[in-house]
Amino acid sequence: MNPIIRIRDLRKAFSGRPVLEGVDLDVPEGAICAVVGQSGTGKSVLFKCIMGIMKPDAGRVWYREYELTAMEHDALIDLRKHFGYSFQNAALFDSMTVEENIAFPLREALGLKNRKQIKKQVDEMLEWIGLPEIGRYTVDELSGGMRKRVGVARSLVMKPDVLFFDEPTTGLDPVLSETIDNLVVRVNGELGVSCILITHDIPAAFRIADKIAFLDGGRIVAEGSAKEVAASDNELVRNFLRISFSELPV
Repeated sequence: MNPIIRIRDLRKAFSGRPVLEGVDLDVPEGAICAVVGQSGTGKSVLFKCIMGIMKPDAGRVWYREYELTAMEHDALIDLRKHFGYSFQNAALFDSMTVEENIAFPLREALGLKNRKQIKKQVDEMLEWIGLPEIGRYTVDELSGGMRKRVGVARSLVMKPDVLFFDEPTTGLDPVLSETIDNLVVRVNGELGVSCILITHDIPAAFRIADKIAFLDGGRIVAEGSAKEVAASDNELVRNFLRISFSELPV
């Protein structure tokens, strides 16, 4: 598969403290790619640098043939319409209903004004995530799992090519976590969206991802399929797998 995102020698430091120290990574188009690693290793910083929310100190990032790190602000904002972002805590607006939350990017980012067209797209997304009756619900009426799914629906309503998932199962019980993992698989398989996720859930990453990348010391220290990463001789990767699995995946 051709890469939809390419990253070369990406570097970022804060107050002289290096966080990313030369990240190289290809994200295959049409795949699920999981970036895993210890807390504080720069996974969220990597996401922000890819999307152009944060400017790297050095290195280059491409989306298809477009070099994001070389773009002017307005061009980058326009290109980011091809990206969706599913926040760790869903980041829904408490003052809005579910329907208004999902409609927000259609109105604000795409400038849609036709109420019937907007409602049709919102209803389609609610149907797709399996929650067709909750459009009038307020955010505080939603369970944790429902919030996550509505957050995914809001990120999908603009029909992105790439969807970034920030710790999609944090705070959920094992049953709901599996539901969200399966939703990621559906987003990828049914809608053809390339998915990139950062997660602490190593078994889930090995179960659903086509490609896994371990981030440590500001660099990718192991990458590939679950089988290829399981064969890594990197000590950190081996320790992660030893703790996460009773028997190594093959």
